Amino acid sequence: MDTDILQVRDLQAGYGKVQAIRGIDLAVGTGRIVTVIGPNGAGKSTLLNALMGALPQGGASSGQVRYMGRDIGAMPIVERVRMGMCLVPEKRELFSSMSVEDNLQLGAYSRKKNGERNYMDQLDFVYQLFGRLKERRHQRASTLSGGERQMLAIGRALMGKPRLLMLDEPSLGLAPRIVLEIFEAISNLKAAGMGVVLVEQNARAALKISDHGYVLETGSVVLQGPCASLADDPKVVDSYLGLGRKD
Repeated sequence: MDTDILQVRDLQAGYGKVQAIRGIDLAVGTGRIVTVIGPNGAGKSTLLNALMGALPQGGASSGQVRYMGRDIGAMPIVERVRMGMCLVPEKRELFSSMSVEDNLQLGAYSRKKNGERNYMDQLDFVYQLFGRLKERRHQRASTLSGGERQMLAIGRALMGKPRLLMLDEPSLGLAPRIVLEIFEAISNLKAAGMGVVLVEQNARAALKISDHGYVLETGSVVLQGPCASLADDPKVVDSYLGLGRKD
């Protein structure tokens, strides 16, 4: 469709002779959140790295990846970032010895390098999403809690003013109350017209805020559809949602 930010067709990726994902078709529209759920080892992180052109040494991918209508299969990471793609990895990879605000400023570095005068114009937006970061803007990143570090990782990505934001397990290791804050902030990104790919093991929380979902198992999509339908699918309920309370 014309409003798709990202279109993926028959994406394959692996390491040497090991094929991690195969035959992936996926689409992300403007102002839409797409979630990818599945067990450990299903290939979720490999999918994000392949989309970003960030597979580790020895990794390779094939298939068609179109971003904003352009085939970016052979495009280097730096060019994908310049075009508005951003990946927040599971490990967050902050600069621990630097302040919160300095980390955020680094997130806008590519915009500054491209000569944008208002390269810090997303700072207020980030502080509105994550009020804790504004309160702690002068603290070193190493002094933050796990939840605050995740907020900072997402905030730093947003400073680049991405059109497509990809998040790898943003709730990993966080307390339930903090998870709610993180997911509320992610949900609010839709109003900004951003496309989001959310890889997440907390299937219940992910499906609740997303528009469309993909279930990945052993490297292949086994189910997909509107999240409301997936949340009622017996296979998804049995495998990923369990019998717990429906929030």
